[in-house]
Amino acid sequence: MIQNVGMIDRLARIAIGLALLAMPMLMSSGWKWIGLIGFVPLFTALAGWCPAYSLLGVKTCSSKN
Repeated sequence: MIQNVGMIDRLARIAIGLALLAMPMLMSSGWKWIGLIGFVPLFTALAGWCPAYSLLGVKTCSSKN
């Protein structure tokens, strides 16, 4: 896997992932399982690779020549 997620993008994904994972603790409705989607941005941030970016040809990290 070639890294395609930059540092600012990673920080944003970590923040969004943690916020989504905290959602089940704050909600009382039956939709709190939706917060488990937070694992996706958290995983892509920690791995540094996003499959959607690969499909679309997007790269937010700096290239090293």
